[in-house]
Amino acid sequence: MADNQIITGIKACVFDAYGTLFDVHSAVGVHRAALGDMADAVSVTWRDKQLQYTWLRSLMGAHEEFWTVTGDALDYALDAHGVDDAPLREALMQAYLELKPYAEVGDALRGLKERGFKLAILSNGSPKMLAAAVDNAGLSALFDAVLSVEEVGIYKPDRRVYQLACDRFAVAANEITFLSSNAWDVRGAANFGFQVVWMSRTRFPWTQNWLNRSV
Repeated sequence: MADNQIITGIKACVFDAYGTLFDVHSAVGVHRAALGDMADAVSVTWRDKQLQYTWLRSLMGAHEEFWTVTGDALDYALDAHGVDDAPLREALMQAYLELKPYAEVGDALRGLKERGFKLAILSNGSPKMLAAAVDNAGLSALFDAVLSVEEVGIYKPDRRVYQLACDRFAVAANEITFLSSNAWDVRGAANFGFQVVWMSRTRFPWTQNWLNRSV
């Protein structure tokens, strides 16, 4: 994605949810004391496996909703770091329904809404998970749509997922700007035809390989 990219002709702003609007590491943060020195490692492993499992399931044609995938990924993370605590496991899963939004999210969304843009979430999350996160953050009134991959039964970056936003707003792909903190998601959205914005929340570079071409 070029640094001097200009976004024009936009009718809708569509956001990824996890890692973009909501801090995926805030679930472990709530229970940091119980995990001690392993907290950060458990959280990173949980997120990594969560994404890996979505890609594997999509490739295998073996879809399960994101809540199940998230639980499977947490089981792996806890086992990998030697944590055997069933009540803590349940508490972490509950905390994932109450992820904290990043500090700037509310004001940014309200600003876009005031400028007349349609706003949506387009996420791997299941409807139950997304509703819980959005309601808990007090953001429900700001979104015109909350779209889940469950409508098509496959995970991002499959093109059928991005098509959901076009269908919902009856606009062409290039009339949507898609915003995500996940570089792989941005690349998938750009390949589909969205105008994209990478909301980097890490110090990692955008990319140094083929993902950078034509974005």
